[in-house]
Amino acid sequence: MWQWGQVLLLGLFVKIDYERGMAPKLSVNINKVATLRNARGGVEPCPIDFAIKAQEYGAQGITVHPRPDQRHIRYEDVLKLRDVVHTEFNIEGYPNESFLELVEKVRPEQVTLVPDPPHILTSNAGWNTREHVQLLSQIVERLHKINARVSIFLDPDPSLIESAKQSGADRIELYTESYAKNYAMGNIETALEPYVETAKKARNVGLQLNAGHDLNTYNLADFCTAIEGLSEVSIGHALISDCLYWGLEETLKKYLSCLSVDHLV
Repeated sequence: MWQWGQVLLLGLFVKIDYERGMAPKLSVNINKVATLRNARGGVEPCPIDFAIKAQEYGAQGITVHPRPDQRHIRYEDVLKLRDVVHTEFNIEGYPNESFLELVEKVRPEQVTLVPDPPHILTSNAGWNTREHVQLLSQIVERLHKINARVSIFLDPDPSLIESAKQSGADRIELYTESYAKNYAMGNIETALEPYVETAKKARNVGLQLNAGHDLNTYNLADFCTAIEGLSEVSIGHALISDCLYWGLEETLKKYLSCLSVDHLV
């Protein structure tokens, strides 16, 4: 049984990584900004301007998840964002042909493959990499031709790691909804255990680690302390919601503080 004391030990490794300049990066998902804009059918708030300001205030990346119905971020937004994202541009989504053609045109630094069908409200599961390894391998090979780093959205299940590696992907993104739910109920050890084990196996086979979904200022620091070698977190809904109370600049300060050495150790 994994013990909570191991989190403290892992925190020492995280501190070493921070001192070597390897702290997890914060990529801000701006889909919700586009959702608010689309609610009135106008141009405000502007996702492009938001991305510019977010980077000015310390965001180390911008994430978008264009869906076929374009109910939040639109394909035209993605094209415009390429001109203003000077940190790291991460485009996530289901790899149908229109999505792949978009990312080939935009050439982002990272593409995150998510297995969500068009009708769902938000991402709710990771890939079954054992079942879809052939499909993923073909897509990864195609995306590597535009020099994009490829990450696969994955549930915290160590048994999926070998096939994720076989696909040729560079990273996995740990789907953190179950962590957030268990953490909110006070079950911190239960919340972290499958993520620690999955991350360990991923590192052992040479996969880098991202994480995202329902991370916020309450649960972020403990997650980053426990997961050794975490490269990036992608946060949207909670961060944008917090902006309503604190404003963008102060919100980013709070999230970046959660990722700081002083906060983690």
